[in-house]
Amino acid sequence: MTIHVLPDQLASQIAAGEVVERPSSVVKELVENAIDAGATVITVDVRAGGREMIQVADNGDGIRADEIETAFLRHATSKLSSADDLWAIRTLGFRGEALAAISAVSRLTIVSRARNAAAGVRLVMDGGLTITREPVGAPAGTVIAVENLFYNVPARLKFLKSATTEKRLIDEFVTRYSLAYPSIRFRLSHDGRITFQTTGSGSTADVLLSAYGPDTLRQLIEVTPQDAAGDEGGADVRRMPIAVRGYASDPALTYAGRNHIQLFVNGRAIRDSRLTFAVVQAYHTLLPVGRYPLALLFIEMPPEDVDVNVHPTKVEVRFREEGAVFGAVQRAVRAALLETAPVRGLGGWPQADHLSTGWSGFQSRDEPAGVPSSQLEIPWQLRGPS
Repeated sequence: MTIHVLPDQLASQIAAGEVVERPSSVVKELVENAIDAGATVITVDVRAGGREMIQVADNGDGIRADEIETAFLRHATSKLSSADDLWAIRTLGFRGEALAAISAVSRLTIVSRARNAAAGVRLVMDGGLTITREPVGAPAGTVIAVENLFYNVPARLKFLKSATTEKRLIDEFVTRYSLAYPSIRFRLSHDGRITFQTTGSGSTADVLLSAYGPDTLRQLIEVTPQDAAGDEGGADVRRMPIAVRGYASDPALTYAGRNHIQLFVNGRAIRDSRLTFAVVQAYHTLLPVGRYPLALLFIEMPPEDVDVNVHPTKVEVRFREEGAVFGAVQRAVRAALLETAPVRGLGGWPQADHLSTGWSGFQSRDEPAGVPSSQLEIPWQLRGPS
């Protein structure tokens, strides 16, 4: 069999498969770009679960007209300049693969204007190739419309789930990031109907109210950074500065799966079975067998102590001292629960310094969470949802 180099377009489609797995992957990459661009308003409009169209609009910094084509080249990014930067990443994106991957498997239109530019630029691409480029008048920010996702990769298209399932995954992502960035106004619509939105008030509790409702909010306990840095922190926690904050549910509020345990490291949503287990361990003896809590935890630590360059999707991370992070999460949640024990009549719990520090892996599952809210002012759009 003769060895040969793959055509550029085919190579791009193959590479795109690692980054763009489904419509929610597109939403993730575009929303993360908007957050990195300093947006305070982000709207996501979806048709047919993302198969027909995904549009993400933001009021961020925008892209300079002379850099618009460069942004769609593989490994083109404004977020890294040297190898040293890779070990102190403070942005959600950094690989320079997302826009190239998305454009390779869709028909894409982008309108963007940099904040200090007099005019914007409109670029239309088809399968990674530029079709038209023209100057346009536009507010500062970026709008990207992705249509006919995977139209040129039928093998990937046939493995997509139903529109309902894809919609659920998009809902979960937008809800998750709205909780992590409560100062950003998010608005999500499906097939022309607004299904979720936030006010950008800066209050995580306000977003929790929109996402889960008042009954659930009343059963949440606040986890504070002080809980993770107390006397029970241990040598590992003191050696590595780790702050854990967020919310954890009262033991009376339980779910059938671990999917309501959501974790963020330095503002990045992650999947980590070990840290999920740390949360479960914090509830040791408090929950019925087979029941799990709701938790929303934000872990802040030096970026050089966490490696986010593990997988193209950037949801898997490695820690320099994973035992220290495990212990910090477990102790923070347990301390918050212990603080409310006298009020809730749950005395006699094991103290935080007597908890297990081991872990075991498992596969987590996700379920939807999100409740529509009231009308929200939205930024300009490339087109209205239809």
